Amino acid sequence: MTDRREHAASIVRRLRAAGHVAYFAGGCVRDRLLGREPADYDVATSAPPEAVRALFTRTVPVGMQFGVVLVLLGDERVEVATFRADDAYVDGRRPTAVHFGSPEDDAQRRDFTINAMYWDPEDDRIIDFVGGETDLRAGVVRAIGDANARIAEDRLRMLRAVRLAARFDFTIEPTTMAAIRRAAPTVTDMAAERIGEEIVKMLTEGRAHRAFALLAETTLLDVVLPEIAAMRGVAQPADYHPEGDVWVHTLLLLEQLQSGASETLALGALLHDVAKPPCAEVRDGRITFWRHTAVGADMAIAICQRLRRSRETWERVAYLVHNHLRLVQAPQMRLATLKRLLAEPGIDELLTLARLDAMASTRDLQYVEFCERMRAELRETVKPPRLLGGEDLLALGYPRGPVIGQILHAVEDAQLDGQIQTRDEALALVQDRFRR
Repeated sequence: MTDRREHAASIVRRLRAAGHVAYFAGGCVRDRLLGREPADYDVATSAPPEAVRALFTRTVPVGMQFGVVLVLLGDERVEVATFRADDAYVDGRRPTAVHFGSPEDDAQRRDFTINAMYWDPEDDRIIDFVGGETDLRAGVVRAIGDANARIAEDRLRMLRAVRLAARFDFTIEPTTMAAIRRAAPTVTDMAAERIGEEIVKMLTEGRAHRAFALLAETTLLDVVLPEIAAMRGVAQPADYHPEGDVWVHTLLLLEQLQSGASETLALGALLHDVAKPPCAEVRDGRITFWRHTAVGADMAIAICQRLRRSRETWERVAYLVHNHLRLVQAPQMRLATLKRLLAEPGIDELLTLARLDAMASTRDLQYVEFCERMRAELRETVKPPRLLGGEDLLALGYPRGPVIGQILHAVEDAQLDGQIQTRDEALALVQDRFRR
């Protein structure tokens, strides 16, 4: 038994000792039945939030009006929610009012059957009012009750259904699928941050290929990421892309993303060819995508900003998109240029993206392996200590301005190329090449 589970179980025991009903609830029950270790444990109880706060020393009232309290035990935070029934939803996210009720009421107001079961940790038994166990065994994501109503209550449930189906390799039940397709045009009627979080989870949980195939099938892709939907049917030169069009290539690349991939690598993989549709043209009988890396970097920034990702994220994603073909030229680069490239802060993810990209097309890894080999061989000299600084050049009589940067760049180039190694050699190079 994990410490996290024991903390949550101790909360259940204390609530019961005070005369309340209490169970584990939601995703931890589903994961336990699937044989997975839950990421966290939530508790559902008949105790009203005020009673929960009175029973425990350290609590955070994160949603008292909805009956939700965080109980803090050591470093663990356990969400404790009162059984409730919800009134009508008017904003596509929250009910206008809630009424504390029974476990049955609480199960009926949840999203999908596989997320609406309870687990009694004392007797080790499952309490299931909605057929969640049956759907779990069948591998089905099914909305509870009226699928249209469940989606209208919270439009994020459309994306969550896709993510759950992808994550567990389940199918979406036909009535639920039909409701999602009908409501897909309204998915953006909610905070962009919520959409962005679900997209990132889809990309980083290890089943990104399946998730994006389902986004396309539900038509959510056309609404949430129309730039990705536009990849379908965009042909590519067969000699470089025997796998097919841009959409097929991107799915093959997403298929290689491992669970736990960084957000920036995952978004870089998704968006690396995002500008191919608008840049596609035929020149001299050949399909080309001139400037798609530069245009794609700008598009990637716009998409990441639309999904409310951090500045740090979209800057790295733009770097990956803009440079994802740059490594192809590495074997022909002069030594100084190659060293600069291999010293860039994003080089680890760029190398990974280049490998994924090659494996999703020709599977030619020569240039990737060249970079990896040279990086290992040049590790000590890729970023050597600086020989001169701007203050040295000012002391020599060079004027402030762009010339200082030009001289320092030339000195660094010579150092990276192995032409100079000492400060004296650097000073001699400056005095030989640059007039004061």
